[in-house]
Amino acid sequence: MSETLASRILSRRDLDFLLYEWLDASALSKRARFADHNRETFDAVLDLCEQLATEEFAPHNKKADQHEPHFDGESVTMIPEVGKALKKFCDAGLIAAGHDYAMGGMQLPCLIEKAGFAWFKGANVGTSAYPFLTIGNANTLLKCGSPEQIEQFVKPMLSGRFFGTMCLSEPQAGSSLSDISTRADLQPDGSYRLRGNKMWISGGEHDLSENIIHLVLAKVPGPDGKLIAGVKGISLFIVPKRLVNTDGSLGERNDVVLAGLNHKMGYRGTTNCLLNFGEGKFQPEGKPGAIGYLVGTLHQGLAGMFHMMNEARIGVGLGAVMLGYTGYLHALDYARNRPQGRHPSSKDPVQPQIPIVAHTDVKRMLLAQKAYVEGGLALTLYCARLVDEEKTAEDASAREAATLLLDILTPIAKSWPSQWCLEANSLAIQVHGGYGYTREYDVEQFYRDNRLNPIHEGTHGIQGLDLLGRKVTMRNGAALALLSAKVQATISKTTNTHLSGLGAALSQRWQRLLEVTSLLHAAGDLNKTLANASLYLEAFGHLVLSWIWLEQALAALPMSVGDADFYAGKQQACRWFFRWELPKVDAQLDLLATLDTTTLDMQDNWF
Repeated sequence: MSETLASRILSRRDLDFLLYEWLDASALSKRARFADHNRETFDAVLDLCEQLATEEFAPHNKKADQHEPHFDGESVTMIPEVGKALKKFCDAGLIAAGHDYAMGGMQLPCLIEKAGFAWFKGANVGTSAYPFLTIGNANTLLKCGSPEQIEQFVKPMLSGRFFGTMCLSEPQAGSSLSDISTRADLQPDGSYRLRGNKMWISGGEHDLSENIIHLVLAKVPGPDGKLIAGVKGISLFIVPKRLVNTDGSLGERNDVVLAGLNHKMGYRGTTNCLLNFGEGKFQPEGKPGAIGYLVGTLHQGLAGMFHMMNEARIGVGLGAVMLGYTGYLHALDYARNRPQGRHPSSKDPVQPQIPIVAHTDVKRMLLAQKAYVEGGLALTLYCARLVDEEKTAEDASAREAATLLLDILTPIAKSWPSQWCLEANSLAIQVHGGYGYTREYDVEQFYRDNRLNPIHEGTHGIQGLDLLGRKVTMRNGAALALLSAKVQATISKTTNTHLSGLGAALSQRWQRLLEVTSLLHAAGDLNKTLANASLYLEAFGHLVLSWIWLEQALAALPMSVGDADFYAGKQQACRWFFRWELPKVDAQLDLLATLDTTTLDMQDNWF
């Protein structure tokens, strides 16, 4: 029987392989921004993250699920372990890990920062949501805010004093942001007063920090007093829970109140809120209306918020990966230690039962999980590496290329793990058998937690429309052409290796993808072009993950003499993906090529 797993959150051996043997994280130390770092400092951060995640976050994951935040009409209460864990996280300086020294940060590469944060996502996705949102909020204001706003709001967030949120959706609008109706009226002092409602606001109310900084999308009325229709009227505002004085001290309570908590099937440790802005319960400076401050340029709010949305989309993908990953490791550990049955060719009841990991069908389920979660982690870390290229590559063309690749890969990085690492969680339950369906085992919670990820930060449908409707055609197809060149470069490396057949299989299907993409955009009818965008997203994602797995298999080739089991596992997972998953793309691309209108033509009353 195999030895006990070192961790059931994440495989450090896999993480080291991805960071150092594939993505060459050590090379980043040669850049001026990261010159104070090397593998030793990177590993120290990863060690710290693993320790804090294991000792402070994981132990209360189940308790936070069973005792979710409660709203009594006045305040929210939650288990004390959440606040204690977050204090340890903030005291370790991890919120500011990727930021400038001048901002109290460590100037870590994004690649290492996200690899470290993966531990927290896998240990306790509910508690980790608070710093996750705060980091995204701070990053957005660093890009779009004024120096005064950075001083007043960002620095306290990076120190852990304030936490942050993003407020987009509204009850009547959902994902259709052009239909939001939260109103922002200009005041004589240059501030704004906001009135409206925001729904699905994660981390929208709590007492875990001194203050909560809401980034809010709202519309400033035109000269006629009416809100401007569509996304062109949207602006971005900072709306703090408590006003902040010029000296940094906290002022009076702003007119933002919690109307109620949403009770989700998973992610229960994160408060998810309906917030009312400007209802008049609090009257800052003597009158109703939530005081807000314009971020960036008037009517350019959606562009500003997209900084946070795109970062959050890749973060959601990482969270989906890690829920699938910890589920896989729990299933693997269970399968190695659960004796049951015998091989079909050896039915002697006198012989002892074998661990279920020896059964072929269990190996099938574990191998599928391994391929999904290790592939998904590789993809999201590749995107983090692109962020480092975008920010620090010495050559301008390299920085531009990284931006293009990030643009086209973001819908995949968000949606593919949300679909297939959720499937990994389903398989983890199946490996556990009847036990997997009980609350006494962790895997049922992982599934419930992960089921949110295909929905928030843009559903599969929205990501499909973005990919097919915009990303593959942007700048005359420049991003798709660049990604294609990357894929072909990988395929060319398989020549004269045992991976050449896999390279040929990917090459053939990638060319088919390009042909089908052209066919869809030649339809002459945008409704027909985009009718099956989600199917296109799924096919595109599987091709991208085939490329990612081929990259991993190539990275595992030179080191196959040492640590043989690990590298053999990488090769076998790649083989499985190409044999079991890649062929699914054929039928999908064939259907897309017909410009099928079955779903488009369906009528409401036919249901």
